[in-house]
Amino acid sequence: MAHDIVNAHLSGEPFRTLLTDGRHDWFGDVGRESGGMDAGPDPHAQLLAALGTCTAITLKMYAARKGWPLDDVRVRLAYAPDHKDGDAKIDRQVEFVGALDADQRARLLEIANACPIHKLLTGPVAVATTLTESP
Repeated sequence: MAHDIVNAHLSGEPFRTLLTDGRHDWFGDVGRESGGMDAGPDPHAQLLAALGTCTAITLKMYAARKGWPLDDVRVRLAYAPDHKDGDAKIDRQVEFVGALDADQRARLLEIANACPIHKLLTGPVAVATTLTESP
């Protein structure tokens, strides 16, 4: 059974796609150089946004449970599709703002890899695609 459901609907404009999770609506698109309207982030940016959001939230929740003085979390992500070994690569830089000691910073860096989206991206993932008939 699916945990989260997102619907994507592309109709009319070249590539602008309406996305909804039932509570929030947003657009995905591609840039004008690719024939889109640049009406929203492209799929790669949305994937990076999911990882960045998950990383920041996971770190903030962990620090709060520990009572650590983490005031701010900044995550910078970059996608490199053709890394030198032939595999795609995501570079993630994490910055912690707060009076954390070296051990706390090291532990938080480890915890960054425990966010659910990181686990999804680095683990085996099966994508099952089926055809649904239109009425």
